[in-house]
Amino acid sequence: MTHNFDSGIDSAAIARRCLPLLDLTSLNDTDDAASTVVLCAKAVTSVGNVAAVCLWPSFVSQAKQILAGTGVKVATVVNFPGGSFGAEKVAAQIAGALADGADEIDVVMNYADVMMGDGRRAAEHLAACRVACGETTMKVILESGSLAKPVFIERAAAIAVAAGADFLKTSTGKVPAGATPSAARIMLEAAKGADRRVGFKASGGIRDLETAAEYLALADQICGPGWVGPETFRFGASGLLDAILGALGVAPGPQVGSAGY
Repeated sequence: MTHNFDSGIDSAAIARRCLPLLDLTSLNDTDDAASTVVLCAKAVTSVGNVAAVCLWPSFVSQAKQILAGTGVKVATVVNFPGGSFGAEKVAAQIAGALADGADEIDVVMNYADVMMGDGRRAAEHLAACRVACGETTMKVILESGSLAKPVFIERAAAIAVAAGADFLKTSTGKVPAGATPSAARIMLEAAKGADRRVGFKASGGIRDLETAAEYLALADQICGPGWVGPETFRFGASGLLDAILGALGVAPGPQVGSAGY
């Protein structure tokens, strides 16, 4: 059955659109091998699979083994959550994650330098991360809630694109302010204006289909109706999957913590 919200959206249609765009995320301090099993089990559903799971580097190898053959990618985070580690340490984090089989790297940029410096350190740091990632997908987390001001978000997005980001991502989920439509608009405009393919990932506080629909509509408006797909658009979330499955008449799987997502 198709359920419609008061806003008039077709929830089942939105759910079908969202499912293959989802980076099912768990970045809790209490995560362990058992929670990784639960996360990976949730990623594979009777109505389709998510794009990726996103988890701590220490669980990448386990997730790769569990998800082998499913088409679900394994993403992990580095320089997380504060964006303050040195380039050598982050490069080592990336190398370790890739050795364990990570398909995608979500790296927190040095957003403090964007706000309090000239952005040069942030740019150099991301350039080193790009080298360390090689051809592997690199999503750059701007932490737009901390940047807050449009001028800082614009600067951060430009730095990330110039440094070779494959995706611009809003948030770590570890600060009070997550994704916002206003930040998303700035980042989508930056992605559209790039001279190569750059995607967008909305993360932090997206837990229902009405909110997800708002971000999809923004992407359609700015980048065109054919632009959104797993190679260009992701939702970083945990709770959104239950809303997707509910709209499609499927019982949710075992629960994993949200950790801000």
